[in-house]
Amino acid sequence: MATPHPPGIALEIDDLDVVYRVRGRDRKVIRGLSLEVTRGEAYGLVGESGCGKSTAALAIVRYLPRNGFVRAGSIRIDGRDVLSLSGADLRRHRSDAVSMVYQNPGAALNPSIRVGNQVAEVFRVRGANAGEATDRAREALQTVQISDPGSVMRRYPHQLSGGMQQRVIIAMALATDPALLILDEPTTGLDATVEAEVLDLVAGLQAELHTSVLFISHNLGIIQKMCDRVGVLYAGRLVEEGDTEALLSNPRHPYTVGLLRCVPRGGVRKDHGRLDTIPGFMPNVGEELPGCVFTDRCHLAEARCWTEEPEAHVVGASHLSRCHFHQRAQSLPREFNADLELPVIDRSAEPLLRVEDLGKVFKQGGHEVHALAGVSVALWRGETLGLVGESGSGKTTLARALLGIIQPTSGSVMLDGRELGATLGQRAASDLRAIQIVFQNPDSALNRRHRVRRILLRSLRKLSGLKGKPAESKLLELMDSVRLAERYVSARPNQLSGGLKQRLAIARAFAGDPQIVVCDEPTSALDVSVQAAILNLLVELQAEKHVSYLFISHDLGVVNHISDRVAVMYLGKIVEIARTRAVFRNPQHPYTVALLSAMPTTHAAPARDRIILQGDPPSPIAPPSGCRFHTRCP
Repeated sequence: MATPHPPGIALEIDDLDVVYRVRGRDRKVIRGLSLEVTRGEAYGLVGESGCGKSTAALAIVRYLPRNGFVRAGSIRIDGRDVLSLSGADLRRHRSDAVSMVYQNPGAALNPSIRVGNQVAEVFRVRGANAGEATDRAREALQTVQISDPGSVMRRYPHQLSGGMQQRVIIAMALATDPALLILDEPTTGLDATVEAEVLDLVAGLQAELHTSVLFISHNLGIIQKMCDRVGVLYAGRLVEEGDTEALLSNPRHPYTVGLLRCVPRGGVRKDHGRLDTIPGFMPNVGEELPGCVFTDRCHLAEARCWTEEPEAHVVGASHLSRCHFHQRAQSLPREFNADLELPVIDRSAEPLLRVEDLGKVFKQGGHEVHALAGVSVALWRGETLGLVGESGSGKTTLARALLGIIQPTSGSVMLDGRELGATLGQRAASDLRAIQIVFQNPDSALNRRHRVRRILLRSLRKLSGLKGKPAESKLLELMDSVRLAERYVSARPNQLSGGLKQRLAIARAFAGDPQIVVCDEPTSALDVSVQAAILNLLVELQAEKHVSYLFISHDLGVVNHISDRVAVMYLGKIVEIARTRAVFRNPQHPYTVALLSAMPTTHAAPARDRIILQGDPPSPIAPPSGCRFHTRCP
């Protein structure tokens, strides 16, 4: 067991400027960043994509890309000047003083090397022989609460769940007893229960080892749970900093206020009005900003904001704000206007979609994998049905069966009282138009070589049969409906921001005027501000076109905001389904209670007592008899 670190400052960044050289010009990404992380402290760094969070982390570990370099300022870890290191000293710094846990554990592990060899390599690099390295690797996996480390060490990364992969990465990161642990969005792709387990693990290890943590995230609920202090970064400038509770309960910069208002909070549902959004976009990289960096998007901005950079005003104990008008920060106008006429859901009528006793069995390595087992569910016109559950519960398999991408083993899918063909090839063109999908990752779903115009015209031709002028007219109408400016018609996906790409994906899904749109984690990779804009857009389209949504997500706050009913899946079965308010206020299944208890909350929402589920979900190859949850039920 590592010896606890003595008190002091683990990380000290002073007036740091980082630039990227692009086409012969130095473009500033980090602007005069100064912050401290004391020993044993967890410091949260929040902000939208492109604000410089990851660049700051890469500068700390000296992993900036070739065109990036520090132009001014200093970085010290344990009192040592990081920027002065080179050669063997720099390698020793990376192996001893600082460790980093990345967003995607699957990409951080080598798929061709067994887990045990990858963990043991950390100790071999530090001088241990093969036998000692293996023994210490086993101890490291035990430290991160892996109950059968011997078995895990013999596996390859793809044979582990996402939560188990992240535990392995954390074991490797903590194996060197670093002075500073950097966590860069470590739970973005994880389910609520796995996310909570990983966060509990990090918190417990931090308390035990007194390791300092720099926690980078756009999830404010996680920041509140994990961090002692928080800094808000915008366009490379730290615009607000303070104790977590004080800053989240009493934000004193317009940007922080905007971020907090974007988060779907308890009780704020789609029928109560739109979510707040932050207007406009982040400044371009390297843009000259002589005044306040947030001026372009701020409702409080006055003439001095354009030319005079605000100083760091002391607004409370250890609470700083870079805003000329920090006293008025919370007086920003809100957007809670409930002027949308949402569809009236008539559940006495025949459902638009009915799934009866749907089952799906995959063949894998000579075994039968029971992905779906007797799933029955209905979806009415104009309704949003939220679908939640852990990875492997069958959510995406159900969506693919509805779309005809995979053929179910048993059961039927009915649309408007008609049974649909089991596969895409067995369905009529009108049935293909009726059910469309918006995928989680627009980068993978959009052809990066095609321009926006070609992507939408192809969908219009395939789904609606439109060509020529009618197609051109419909294209512009589609772009307007998803608030995608006409100037982007000649852009390619890689020239668009994450939010604009998702708007394009939504426009493509609506090209054939669908009756049902399957939304498979459509906001999980987006910042809270972009997420709010996309959720507002989906609600507006539902109000206008009376479309129905099957909304799959592991973000329970988002599901609570947008869904009319919620279905909870576990190991291929629906274990609870009810109106959204009933599920969130009075869940009736122990698994639902456990899911909700794992949900991170912001300051305004009451926290639930955390329920720990024992072990991983059983294998769908041999699901438990009786209630499938009984092996983990508290």
